[in-house]
Amino acid sequence: MNIQPTLFENHTIRRIYDEKTEIWWFSVVDIVQVLIQQPDYQAARNYWKVLKNRLAKEGSESVTNCNRLKLPAADGKNYLSDVATAETLLRLVQSIPSPKAEPIKLWLAKVGYERMQEMADPGRSLDRARETWQKHGRSEKWIQQRMTGQETRNKLTDYWANHEIKKGDEFAILTNIIHQEWSGVSVKTHKEMKGLQDHNLRDHMSEAELIFTALAELSTRQIAETKDATGMTENKVAATKGGAIAKQARKALEAKTGRPVVSGENFLPPGKGSRPKVVKKDGEDT
Repeated sequence: MNIQPTLFENHTIRRIYDEKTEIWWFSVVDIVQVLIQQPDYQAARNYWKVLKNRLAKEGSESVTNCNRLKLPAADGKNYLSDVATAETLLRLVQSIPSPKAEPIKLWLAKVGYERMQEMADPGRSLDRARETWQKHGRSEKWIQQRMTGQETRNKLTDYWANHEIKKGDEFAILTNIIHQEWSGVSVKTHKEMKGLQDHNLRDHMSEAELIFTALAELSTRQIAETKDATGMTENKVAATKGGAIAKQARKALEAKTGRPVVSGENFLPPGKGSRPKVVKKDGEDT
């Protein structure tokens, strides 16, 4: 399973891709939240709960076709959530009176078509990501660094997958070790600094943060390869050492510039996130 949030207008829609069946599963509550135009996530959950019960009593296949999969929540943890395919969601949309119904239908149909294109030509997904970042105002320099960092990340996760590291929780544990070591803060704390909830942290990193993240992950992979690290115990050691290399580089740069690398800056539209706040780096002096 591969979790890849996407956007509808300015709304984040959580989704998960099942490689075995080649099917996208979308968060039902996220779609409902858009349809009822409700900024309060809990209110959207309650709306879906009532609608789900009503449709179940009516014997609607839309409810029986929903699945339960783990998706990331605002607290950074994964919880079982109702998910549905684009086809099922297109039926569910008809049960909710909303001016957003038609735009959502078109969007769901477009997402399904784009996935088929990307399967035939993986380069399309990279082009689409670049276009999305451009629309959100990212510079070409930032985009290039983001894509380079993703390539570095992919090589590391490929190594993990081939050396007895399980996707999901074990990937997340090692990622957090690397991040904590180089930056001085956990992934969760870094997201809190930036006022992020169910957003991808890397999409809101500064150029410097992206570079040091890539350095830490590159170092981790090369150390792991040298030792042929296998399993969690050995790869935790490589993760700590790889992160430490980037930490030394970060401290050297901060000493020269007098400016911290780890930042509360983000790319959220005005009013979409909390004000960036200064957080003491875990295990470091202020």
